[in-house]
Amino acid sequence: MTSHDRPLPRLVLLLSGAGSNLQAIIDAIEAGQLPARVVAVISNRADAPGLQRAARHGIPSQVISHRDHPDRASFDAALASAIDHYQPDWVLLAGFMRILTPQFVDHFRDRLLNIHPSLLPAYPGLDTHRRVLAAGEREHGATLHLVTEALDAGPTVLQGRFAVEADDDAATLAQKVHRLEHQIYPAALALLVSGQLRIDQGRLFYLDQPVPAEGLQWDQVL
Repeated sequence: MTSHDRPLPRLVLLLSGAGSNLQAIIDAIEAGQLPARVVAVISNRADAPGLQRAARHGIPSQVISHRDHPDRASFDAALASAIDHYQPDWVLLAGFMRILTPQFVDHFRDRLLNIHPSLLPAYPGLDTHRRVLAAGEREHGATLHLVTEALDAGPTVLQGRFAVEADDDAATLAQKVHRLEHQIYPAALALLVSGQLRIDQGRLFYLDQPVPAEGLQWDQVL
């Protein structure tokens, strides 16, 4: 079987909001930069604008509301069952505002990615732009990482950074981080589906060399 005969890698994307990273991934696919297929978009919020983006591109979508489940474990079980239906190669978190249970993470181990608006391990959690400004940081950025049981603590896959300017505020930092996310998410996926980047039991390899703890840097793989 040649590379042209292989089925495209299947992506399921989870979101809770606007879906701008979904759009970036769709754009990369349509531009021929990412040989993959988004087979489903799942949200925990029926009003998430990202669902409309999926509909405009003919991508199946589904809402699984956490409010319909008595606890996190039952919600995650329902979510995992829905994802499994689509038989994905990769499960992509993109603004999915839920903390996932260890059982869910283990079920999709080495296939579950998240984009975070900071230079992890610095500033896990929420409100990263304000915290970066308050600390007087000179750099900010975005990190694509493997999801593990610990919040925002999985191995870094790809990281992009930029200088914080004197006139930056939380809004301008958010805009800059979003632009960077829209570059590094599709780029990392392209490396994964091509096999240049691979994951083996939580360890990352790029061109068959171990990826350092700080992950690949965006300027290395441009």
